[in-house]
Amino acid sequence: MGLKLLRTSVPPAWSRPPLGFAYLRRFHSSPKWRELQYEIPKVAVLYQALKPPVINGIRKPPKPGGYQDSGADIAYILQTQARVDVATPATCPDPKADSGWCWGDTEEGIMGAVEDGATHLWANTILFGSHPLQTSSYLKKYQDRIRVVGQPPLLVEKFDDKQYLNDLLRGQGSFTMPEAWSVNSSQDMKSLLTSYNLPYPIVGKPVRGRGSHGVKVCYSEDELFHHVKSLLEESSVVMLEQFLSGEEATYTIMPPSPERPDYWAMPPVTRFNHEGGIAPYNGIIAVTANSKALTSKESAKDARYLEAAKECEAVARLLNTTAPIRIDVRRFTEAPKSKFALFDINMKPNMTGPGRPGRENQASLTAISAAILGWDYPKLLVQILNSASTLGELRAAT
Repeated sequence: MGLKLLRTSVPPAWSRPPLGFAYLRRFHSSPKWRELQYEIPKVAVLYQALKPPVINGIRKPPKPGGYQDSGADIAYILQTQARVDVATPATCPDPKADSGWCWGDTEEGIMGAVEDGATHLWANTILFGSHPLQTSSYLKKYQDRIRVVGQPPLLVEKFDDKQYLNDLLRGQGSFTMPEAWSVNSSQDMKSLLTSYNLPYPIVGKPVRGRGSHGVKVCYSEDELFHHVKSLLEESSVVMLEQFLSGEEATYTIMPPSPERPDYWAMPPVTRFNHEGGIAPYNGIIAVTANSKALTSKESAKDARYLEAAKECEAVARLLNTTAPIRIDVRRFTEAPKSKFALFDINMKPNMTGPGRPGRENQASLTAISAAILGWDYPKLLVQILNSASTLGELRAAT
């Protein structure tokens, strides 16, 4: 079955327009497309079925379930509340179940979604240079018509290396970053840690991590030594960072879209109730229990929030991101109005949201921020869908 793509100058009378239908409009610069055109999308959400490859001796740990929970949230809400046509591998997937809503990100899974008529692929998965979205010859004939919500796979492979990315940002000279060091498996770790004369406490974390996996605040050289030793069993390189003791916040940076042609920061979300100095994994404690979005009036009381937002926008602009990213920031100290430093850039932020039975408290940090803008979860998803790039554009990005 070929790709189903309906274009018309006005929505057909028999079609119930999606929520925010105008947001799905596309302007084309070619003379024959100067009049307004509408694209009726059919979305297929992809989940992580492929195990990430070993890259420079390091494998990013896969998420249990492969992001099917958030994928099911996205597919269900687009279909039932945003009134967007959604292609699912199961004929009638159960709203209470994570399975049946999303297609595996293998070549076979993606082919199945395309053959089911998908015009938009929502890449709710971890991408890399050898991913089928980048390499599949089958998809080449569709690459100028299929749109993808996601980042360019070749760029994700580079920027998922936190040491590479942080060094890139430090090299710009314009971003506020914590001090950092690294340890690799070939070095005499005990001697190296001593020679660094580190300002404890120090944060030890994997170079290619996922969420708070493997992230720990260590208060002594002995504690750091044992933590790094355990991390080196799964990663050939470990990052060490200055511990930032002040307020933590996070910004979602939206990519350009027809409505807003430049990168922009959504309202900040402040984090609290840390465990051992680290925000706990959202699979254990829902972020709704330890996070709060700030209103414009609240954030305007401290110019540091706007300062951090501008730095985060500049990061997205430098990286040429094509989908939302989330950047975690933290103040250097607990002093009022202490400066924020950028300490984690997440190329695939969690996108869970309420709507399915039993998921009432599963709003992601991005969804919490969106509420301050007056966007509910369906509108947030439509806004993100509006920023989708063609597969060809993503493949060409290096």
